[in-house]
Amino acid sequence: MSEYKTLFLNEKDSVAVALSDIPAGAEVIVKTEGIEKTVRILEPIRFGHKFAVRAIPQGDDIIKYGEVIGAAVAPIDAGEHVHVHNLEGKRGRGDKIVQ
Repeated sequence: MSEYKTLFLNEKDSVAVALSDIPAGAEVIVKTEGIEKTVRILEPIRFGHKFAVRAIPQGDDIIKYGEVIGAAVAPIDAGEHVHVHNLEGKRGRGDKIVQ
């Protein structure tokens, strides 16, 4: 198993960030304090892009660095690329402000 560097900073995170290109089929170890997971990458992940570290049901919040960054617009499998095709951002959107 090759070691790929990732950012996975909070145990609540549902995504990690690739710090290099990661090919499909690679097994990646993501670590944070007290947590270590192995994730099989389902499709190529480019440097700086996010991938799911666990399955994320449609409608669930997507958490990065311990903060909600959006919601899944479709079910997302562990190891799947997380980007605009399956993530709707919530930050900076006036129509998504909680009253």
